[in-house]
Amino acid sequence: MDDFVGRSRELAMLDDVLDGVKEGIEHRSPGKCLMLRGRRRVGKSALVEEFTRRSRLPTLFFTAAREVPGGELESFSEAVADSDLPERAQYLEDPPANWSAALRLLADILPDDTPSLVVLDEVPYLMDRVDAFEGILQRAWDRQLSRKPVLLLLIGSDLSMMKALNSYDRPFHQRGTEMVLGPLNPAEIGQMLGLEPAAAFDAALVTGGLPLICADWRKGAGLWDFLERSLAKPLSALVVSARLMLAAEFPDQAMAEHVLRAIGSGERTFTNIARAAGGISHSTLSRALDLLVQKGIVASNLPVSLRPSKERRYTIDDPYLRFWLALVEPYLDEIERLRGDLVVNRIRASWTSWRGRAIEPLVRESLARTLPSQSIPYARKIGGYWTRSNDVEIDIVGADDAPVAKELLFVGSIKWLDNDKFDRRDLTALQNHRAALTDEDLPLVGVSRSGFDCKGLDGAFGPDDLIKGWQR
Repeated sequence: MDDFVGRSRELAMLDDVLDGVKEGIEHRSPGKCLMLRGRRRVGKSALVEEFTRRSRLPTLFFTAAREVPGGELESFSEAVADSDLPERAQYLEDPPANWSAALRLLADILPDDTPSLVVLDEVPYLMDRVDAFEGILQRAWDRQLSRKPVLLLLIGSDLSMMKALNSYDRPFHQRGTEMVLGPLNPAEIGQMLGLEPAAAFDAALVTGGLPLICADWRKGAGLWDFLERSLAKPLSALVVSARLMLAAEFPDQAMAEHVLRAIGSGERTFTNIARAAGGISHSTLSRALDLLVQKGIVASNLPVSLRPSKERRYTIDDPYLRFWLALVEPYLDEIERLRGDLVVNRIRASWTSWRGRAIEPLVRESLARTLPSQSIPYARKIGGYWTRSNDVEIDIVGADDAPVAKELLFVGSIKWLDNDKFDRRDLTALQNHRAALTDEDLPLVGVSRSGFDCKGLDGAFGPDDLIKGWQR
């Protein structure tokens, strides 16, 4: 199996940046910097490893490990020793005592007439542990590193810290190009695992598109075969990846992790989350939610409409974590007793209802990539609409802006069931909910896993239609 199925676009982007280094060798500052961020275990390091392998250029690859500053510096020297930089012996003759000297000496040993690669992985650890690291990096880049034909790759999993690295009020602002690596999308998952579109969407909900989890899925195997195999092994990627992610994200934030579990259990409103998290105070919950949203783990959503609303809802933004928190984590004790069969049976019993809710964000994103299509226009924002009492819930609302729109473009309903088509009853319910939202005769969109058995929709989309948006 090819570990890099679906990563051709990202490898091409890296090649383009490297071409800029090669073309700039005759210039005063040929160096280029690229800042790569993405969720943990999404394959950032593996992508860069493959890129460096293909480039066949002299490379230094250093991964920070949240050590004390002196320990990180010693590890950096060890990475230089293990690299294939031609002048590494010069660096090792008298290892530097601080990071300013380390980066300055590194620049001295980089080739002057041929490109090289310098990779600093888990940069947020250095930002957190090394005093003034961003300023040190900025000075080294401006004065030495950028004058060499080097591609400096800065990698990080802490999304908020990596965004901050390039913000306007920080030392390294505009020194590099930002690149975001997402999980494998449904089309890539389908190609990698040999699945039809409907099954590929199911796989996306369970694996989150994380390459390490997808690698455990036998090509052509069905969902239940994968779950039976993975949940039978306490150390499978499906079981342990979330534990590692949460331990890394929240080493000292037990309350945020507690709140995350409350949301994962299905609670979406502030009041219900507080109750499920043990009745924590308003201020404590607000801080925890702010942290989770800042880290990109939780999404904070308002209904899309022509009027402002305060009916905010919180959901797990990461598909794999959404699945793991709801359907795996509560039963880890059984998995560790090698009774994964019991867990699979529970997932079977709740799968239809859980999937019906979990698929909504993925369908909206798929439509955003697919439209315009049929008679449905492109919409800058696609969200949902709900009232406090949930007497009106609309799965899909396309608009020119969100959450408060100037113009609504279409509304839609999702019916993601096996062997149950979108029928006249579903159409009537959608028409009634449209009337509760607006007096306009907005186009109606139907999304169905199993096809349609009614007339009157302006757009009808199934898995085959939605997957096309990811294949572009």
